[in-house]
Order: sequence, then structure tokens, then C-alpha cells
Amino acid sequence: MPETPNSPETAHLIVVPDATVPHRGTLIVGAQRYPCAIGKAGVTAEKREGDHKSPIGRYPLRRVFYRPDVFKTPPSTALPIQAIGPNDGWCDDPALPDYNRPVALPFAGSHEKLWRDDRVYDLVIEIGYNDDPPVPGRGSAIFLHIARPDFSGTEGCVALPLDDVLEIIRDLDSNSTIAILAS
Repeated sequence: MPETPNSPETAHLIVVPDATVPHRGTLIVGAQRYPCAIGKAGVTAEKREGDHKSPIGRYPLRRVFYRPDVFKTPPSTALPIQAIGPNDGWCDDPALPDYNRPVALPFAGSHEKLWRDDRVYDLVIEIGYNDDPPVPGRGSAIFLHIARPDFSGTEGCVALPLDDVLEIIRDLDSNSTIAILAS
């Protein structure tokens, strides 16, 4: 993947996995450090659908999704931002042409609901992993989202407390990237 130019206005995020706890890490933005949850099974350079690992590499940050019932005004960011509703989902079925793309619910294939009861997707940053174009089976729905209170591992995403996500997205723009490092 080509390097994204650095500029003072652009935030670049770095995820450093914890050497002893596979599903924990530290997200670094400039001089700031934030504890984060990553894939339940750690990280991998060979991401596969359902492996519970976060993909190693540098990826663009595409857009922000938020729940308008939680945020009365859109959170502040220079990334494209979009409100979601109860009928928004994300296809995770490698056999379908909509694989690793947003879909409208109801949807016949395997998918994730973006409007979730557990609140971890109240605010989501889409990570541009396996999306240009999607390769079936290489992993889907890789996001930066809200962590569970116990920082339990994700399906492959990066997760932080809501206040940290809100702080980080203020400095993100269309040149921002996230780099997930090897352990």
C-alpha cells in the first residue's frame, strides 16, 4: 500500500499489540497513548474471515458512522460522516458480491448489524481493509469502534473507550491512516 503523505493536520494511528495479552494493545496518535482491544486471537499478516485476528498493515480510514439517537449532532471530524439506522448492516458473507460492503437489512446473506444493542457500534470508523476491491474470505467489517467495558477482544477490529474515540476522530481526515503492527 502506498504511504500516505504526512502533514501536521493529518493524524496517523499506530496500534502496538501487547506482547503478553493477545487481545490488548496500545493505540498511539502523536504523543498520546490509548489502551485498546484488538482481535481475540491477536494479529496476523494473513487475515481470514472469522479468525478473530486484527490484520497487520497500514490502512486508510474511510468514514465515520454514528447513531443519531445517541449523538444529537454528528461528532466532530474531517472524515466523511454518516448517520446509521436500524436497517444498516455490513455483509460478511464471502460468497456474495456485497462482501465487505454496507448493506440494507433485512439481508439474506451473513451480515453484521451496525445498529447494535451492545452499543459498541454507536460510533464506528471504517478501516479501509480488504475493500479495494474486496477479496472473498480475506476478512470484512474491520472497524475502529467503542470497546466493551472489560476490553474483551474483538472479531478483528480495534476498540477504545467512547471518550477516546471522540477525541481521536477530531483530528482525522481523508489522509489519515491506521497501522496495525506485528506483535
